[in-house]
Amino acid sequence: MNAAPDAGIEFREVTKRYGTGTSAPLVVKGISFTVPRGTLTTILGPSGCGKTTTLRMIAGLESPTSGTILVDGRDVTTLGPADRNVSMMFQSYALFPHMNVVENVMYGLRMSGIPKAAARARAVDALRNVGLVGYDARLPGELSGGQQQRVALARALVLEPAVLLFDEPLSNLDARLRREMREEIRSLQQRLKLTVAYVTHDQSEALAVSDQIIVMDHGIIAQQGTAQDLYEFPSTEFVAGFMGEAMLFPARADATGTVALGPLRIKPRQGMVEGAVKVAVRPEAWHIGPPGTGLGARLAKLAYLGSNYEYTFETELGPIFVVSADLGRVLDLGSDVGLGLADHGVSVVQVT
Repeated sequence: MNAAPDAGIEFREVTKRYGTGTSAPLVVKGISFTVPRGTLTTILGPSGCGKTTTLRMIAGLESPTSGTILVDGRDVTTLGPADRNVSMMFQSYALFPHMNVVENVMYGLRMSGIPKAAARARAVDALRNVGLVGYDARLPGELSGGQQQRVALARALVLEPAVLLFDEPLSNLDARLRREMREEIRSLQQRLKLTVAYVTHDQSEALAVSDQIIVMDHGIIAQQGTAQDLYEFPSTEFVAGFMGEAMLFPARADATGTVALGPLRIKPRQGMVEGAVKVAVRPEAWHIGPPGTGLGARLAKLAYLGSNYEYTFETELGPIFVVSADLGRVLDLGSDVGLGLADHGVSVVQVT
């Protein structure tokens, strides 16, 4: 069996069914993908799409029902977690509360038979890599959530795995710390040239850290590619609606490929054949203009979020959600406006 060149992780027609018999739930449905060595791939999707099961199969915590899994060019389909050279970082961190920081980081090395002095030296080096110099003697309970996360990351890195796995690693953190930690993870991944598979349901997180994004929907891969590919050129209605929380509008493309959305006209960047389409419009793509221009709209709801306003307008197309960064011109409820579209944040998919 030949592995793909430079593949850190490779899935070949992998299926996972919980239980036996054809009526047992099929949660992963014959998926194939490659995570190139030294890159970060995010597996993205809503709850129940199969992304965590996929990650657990890479780790060896779940066995595939069929198909082949390769890690660093080696077939690991039937191997247990300890034989895969894979480290997994859970959202709970799973630190031992009675052990200090350096003991927590050393633990996996000591269990592998590494002498105490060598294990401690490697642990201290791993802590330096995550910016925790001088924290060796502290207990987990004396650390902030972000510091605990760094300890868990050091504990995973110290084992020098071929592949590092993250399962919703930032879900327990507040917004500011989440942004800092995703930057930290991305910086470490690039500096140490780690092969990473990263699971999240958060689109902005995926866009911020990924070389490649795999969007899953009901156990299949809906689309995979770069962040820009998926955001600007979604290939399915599901991906168009999921990436960037876009609203979907039914429309039609004419013989020239131009799409009519109420009074608005859109010329998609990719070619369209005549027929039914769906237009995905992200909240930031709407321009608010004077009444009598574009799509007529009346303001029904508004909310101030500090850096922007969220508006909901009633239109002939139904309610439209708009995010506006214009804090100098705040609309009053009941205001009549005209809505236009920016060049970015709008995508069109053919309805098959």
